[in-house]
Amino acid sequence: MNQARAILWLCLLALCCVCPDVHADRIGDIAPADLWEQARRFFSFRDPSLRYALIGSILLGICCGLLGGFIVVRRMALLGDTISHAVLPGVAIGFLWQMKKDPLAIFIGATLAGMAGAFLVNLIRRHSRLKEDTALGLVLATFYAVGVCLLTRIQKIPGGNKSGIDKFLFGQAAALGSDDIQLMLIVTALALVTAFLLYKELLVSSFDPAFATATGLPVNLLHHGLMLLLAFSVVTALQAVGVVLVSAMLITPAAAAYLLTDRMHRLLAYAIIFGIVAGALGAFFSFLGSNLPTGPLMVLGATTVFALCFLFAPRHGILARWWLHRSRSQRIQRENMLKSVYHVHEVRGFQGETVAFRELADRRRETFDEVRHNSSDLVRHNLATMDEESGSLSLTPEGWQRASAIVRNHRLWELYLTNEAGISADHVHEDAEKIEHILGDEVVRQLERRLNFARVDPHGRPIPGLESVRIADSSGAPTRVSGYGKEP
Repeated sequence: MNQARAILWLCLLALCCVCPDVHADRIGDIAPADLWEQARRFFSFRDPSLRYALIGSILLGICCGLLGGFIVVRRMALLGDTISHAVLPGVAIGFLWQMKKDPLAIFIGATLAGMAGAFLVNLIRRHSRLKEDTALGLVLATFYAVGVCLLTRIQKIPGGNKSGIDKFLFGQAAALGSDDIQLMLIVTALALVTAFLLYKELLVSSFDPAFATATGLPVNLLHHGLMLLLAFSVVTALQAVGVVLVSAMLITPAAAAYLLTDRMHRLLAYAIIFGIVAGALGAFFSFLGSNLPTGPLMVLGATTVFALCFLFAPRHGILARWWLHRSRSQRIQRENMLKSVYHVHEVRGFQGETVAFRELADRRRETFDEVRHNSSDLVRHNLATMDEESGSLSLTPEGWQRASAIVRNHRLWELYLTNEAGISADHVHEDAEKIEHILGDEVVRQLERRLNFARVDPHGRPIPGLESVRIADSSGAPTRVSGYGKEP
């Protein structure tokens, strides 16, 4: 992977040296500078170039988002990058075919070049010791270098209509015409129809190729068909975002959708929506600003969407995972505190209602202030009441229930490891310290039945069952009750 990226950067450096005048263009270069007037003009859709650019950007977002979803789940992101760069020689050859920028000729040439690149990657991977990432890097760099040389040669050919051929490098959405839109519409419709008709087959072959092969699905044919659609998508996107950035439009919306859901149909829907949003944002800000290129702004729009998902996704976002980790750590801290209170009461034979902070500090090997802080957290969650003057703590009925459950989980797991796994009793404590916080009620019931409702743990300490500790009064004072208390 690193080798492929290094080769790509070398190619980009060579491109900058060979074609210094190549740049990305914006929509409406002669538009007035007033931002509000520009915004009103954008939403009026009066400019033909704007309409073509916006429609093309939306079609690009739909097609790239849909196919990018399959690329991401198949872990073929670098292959998409390789095909996007491998089409460049085909663009040049398509131009040389008729010596003008004919969309059909360029489409055919670029598609053939992209498929040739994918074929060579597969050939190198199958018939050599090289890994796939190395093969991808070789093909990407070679085809891209050939494309740059051909484009440079085309620029030096006297005569001919060479206008716009250099825009395939970095894109020029403003140059999209009706022929380009028709071609993008056909490719987008083809991708949508294929995904709809072959959704189950593509789904199975994406996640479990071995199972798909065993069931008789033509996995290789599905793979090559998807690569053909990918080549179509890349070629149609070249005019808008260029060879260098088209892979970002394939991967970024799908990567953002991947962070939001674990269901494939939702991932594809989100990827399409994000692709449309990125395309529309790129067109809008390019039209709004001064000398702002459309293609890079589309990619930046997609990257912004990804950044938001990366930070705020409900399950896989950084903030969500940080909050979950923080909440789990605080819960474990509270449960350990409840367990310590239970142990202090157990040592005293469950006599008395309160536990002094000093006793807890000695038990937990913490300072007085740390115990006070942890006790305050129990009070905030209605698990205990605290007397500041006497420096003592009393558990509420909910606190006693949770404390008993944690101690029960701990001792049941110790007994299970000792009886079933044959682990020595003096080696099970640390494991039980971790598992006690995640055992669910159903697992605890299974452990109880498997251990025949045992009364004591491997160390001879009583295991608190559902009836082992009851609340004697509303103040939460515990009373010891003999017997395990089987459930009927």
